[in-house]
Amino acid sequence: MNDTYTITPVATVISPYKEKFGIPRQPGLATSLESRIRLLPGFDNEEVVRGLKNCSHIWLLFIFSECVDKGWNPLVRPPRLGGNKRMGVFSTRSPFRPNPIGLSPVKLIAIESDDNHLELIVSGADLLNGTPIIDIKPYLPYSDAIPEAECSFAENISFLEQPIQYSDQAKAELTQAQARLQQPLKLQISELLKCDPRPAYKKNDSEKSYGVRLHDLNIRFRIADDTIYVDSITVEQS
Repeated sequence: MNDTYTITPVATVISPYKEKFGIPRQPGLATSLESRIRLLPGFDNEEVVRGLKNCSHIWLLFIFSECVDKGWNPLVRPPRLGGNKRMGVFSTRSPFRPNPIGLSPVKLIAIESDDNHLELIVSGADLLNGTPIIDIKPYLPYSDAIPEAECSFAENISFLEQPIQYSDQAKAELTQAQARLQQPLKLQISELLKCDPRPAYKKNDSEKSYGVRLHDLNIRFRIADDTIYVDSITVEQS
């Protein structure tokens, strides 16, 4: 039995998420956002995805690349439980794990290829731009979907219900950015903010401003009891 194994990435993620903050904490929560899974040299042969177009969804196994050098602890504080209750690492989806491997089911939109690249277009991914993919598998409804499955501390996801109010500057930039990026940006921002990316221990501070980096934009927002305020949208300098 081997004590160690070598894992080689087979693809990399091209994602609108440019930093960890603001990414939905689970896959499938922001379905209007698409990502590209670009197969790497040695794996960018159409034979490796033959038959995959018959699958509506796929599993992506990936490395939490931003956490590789951060180490791990046997107990973690899941954000879903308010960040105050400790749980065993193997009972959570914390990225800080003995082996920093994650998995996400995503919707397969298309498979595209040209002389330079072979890419899978997916929606609902919760992956940072540049994330290494170590395996791709078909999602099999008859075995992967388990209707009777339970996890008592994470039975349902709750979304914020407050309306979103844009400042005049944010409205103007939103209109320009939607046309330039050819993306349903207003819907994408809504999906992200309704997931409430704020740290649990700061949710009572209605004056605290946060920034989400999406595409090439920095979106500044605040959340009060009755309204989500988008104060500004600015284009980041490359």
